Amino acid sequence: MNLDRKSFLRQLGLGAMGLAAGGTAAGAADLPAFSDRDPERFWAAVRAQYLLTPGFSYLNTGGLGPAAGPVLDVYEKTSRHLQEKSETGHALFTQARTVLARFLGAEVSEISFVRNATEGNGIVAAGLALKAGDEVIFDSHAHPGGAFPWINQHKQRGVVVRTFEPDVTDAAGNLARIAALITPRTRVVQVSHVTAPTGIVMPAAAIAKLCHERGIWFHIDGAQSAGMFPFELRALGCDSFATSGHKWIGGPHETGVLFIRREKLDAVAPVMVGAYSTDQGDLSLELPYVNGTVRHEYGTRNAAAVVALAAAAETQERIGRARIAARGRALAARVRTGLARLPDLEILTPANAEINASILTFRSPRIAYDKLFERLLTDHRLRCRPVSEQQLNAVRVSLHLCNGPDECDRLVEAMAAILKKT
Repeated sequence: MNLDRKSFLRQLGLGAMGLAAGGTAAGAADLPAFSDRDPERFWAAVRAQYLLTPGFSYLNTGGLGPAAGPVLDVYEKTSRHLQEKSETGHALFTQARTVLARFLGAEVSEISFVRNATEGNGIVAAGLALKAGDEVIFDSHAHPGGAFPWINQHKQRGVVVRTFEPDVTDAAGNLARIAALITPRTRVVQVSHVTAPTGIVMPAAAIAKLCHERGIWFHIDGAQSAGMFPFELRALGCDSFATSGHKWIGGPHETGVLFIRREKLDAVAPVMVGAYSTDQGDLSLELPYVNGTVRHEYGTRNAAAVVALAAAAETQERIGRARIAARGRALAARVRTGLARLPDLEILTPANAEINASILTFRSPRIAYDKLFERLLTDHRLRCRPVSEQQLNAVRVSLHLCNGPDECDRLVEAMAAILKKT
């Protein structure tokens, strides 16, 4: 795209970004000051910003996180503003990129916007120069959006896929299991930062160190971590990272972020290119890519969704990211304590605080997991998530900003009633 057109779009975009900033500030202003003496007053105000039906408890942020009302306001206002002159608003990505870079602890040039973690994972898997016989290691609890891009490379290029079963005892066990699978042909290690089925937190920094010592690319599927707890990608040491914005960050549907470390940018060849992948203004065959991960943003995107994602990230920063992480852990611990008192109920999420966070997964031999999920939903209005992966046959709950202690207690009471009847 030529520079004159970029400048023109940037000028048109300033008004919409102002709307986004105003919407975010308004949402934050509605919250009372946090007090250790009465924390539930603060959290009740946070929960009140969600549009969820009263009496319906949504416990599946790990599947699809609800967006708060102020974030949706930013989305709607930005959409309408852009429609007034029928503009793409692509220039708005610049400020949004700065927000997400700060949120994820990355450099601005290392951030690109994708539709979801699956797309980000797929860009890395297809873009790395892998060939037949090269080996890729990832956890057996990987979400299909994390596993299938690599299995596709097995199908397309003959890449060898090797998986490890996550250790539920400690972080060192998972590091050891990865190390045991590494061979001279290992080219990539990917982990789920937090595993989707049971919420195991992987020791990302230690795995990065192991991979770098052996010249292995380290990719993180961060769909379950970004927005659940704070971290800095530059400090973690991964080469690439992908996440969805519509889970724990609380952005609109079909938003995501791809990070590729600046020093490793050219190792991932763009699998799709378009006007925003290059500054080239003619049809010469040189096609120099722009200097940054933005080269993977190959065409027109929904700028309003990206602006709203940035608003969601800024809202979390105002609430306090460490405070959010502690809240989620506390709610999960409350559920764990209650469920542990019930008969014939197994909690699959590790008890070790080093490797758990805001997800809790459980099952009972008394009732099939799918029927348990249905009973919780239809009889008790508790929306959880059935876990069929790896034949775990369990139910998962994800505790986040839209939840409170009352819902934790309702879940425990519901489980007690269901088990009593089976």
